[in-house]
Amino acid sequence: MEEKVIHDKGKSQFIISIDDKEAYVDYNIENNKMNLYHTYTDHELRGKGLAAKVVIAALEYAKENNLKVEPGCTYVQSFISKHKEYEELVAD
Repeated sequence: MEEKVIHDKGKSQFIISIDDKEAYVDYNIENNKMNLYHTYTDHELRGKGLAAKVVIAALEYAKENNLKVEPGCTYVQSFISKHKEYEELVAD
């Protein structure tokens, strides 16, 4: 099953929904900076790499839109530290 990440601009989320359960990252954008401040994965969906997929979608969106990223939650901080290709996006 291929999970599709949806960008819900109204909710400021990148989200995957499977059988009424969700994995998502919340963000806000201000002054050309995207703060990824909260990630959540429903208990039944954990361990499937879905949090990584929504975070990658958010980071790629930031890259495509010339936004700097503020890793506002520990999951995003940890993800970026393990995926050096996204370090250049981190705001000073």
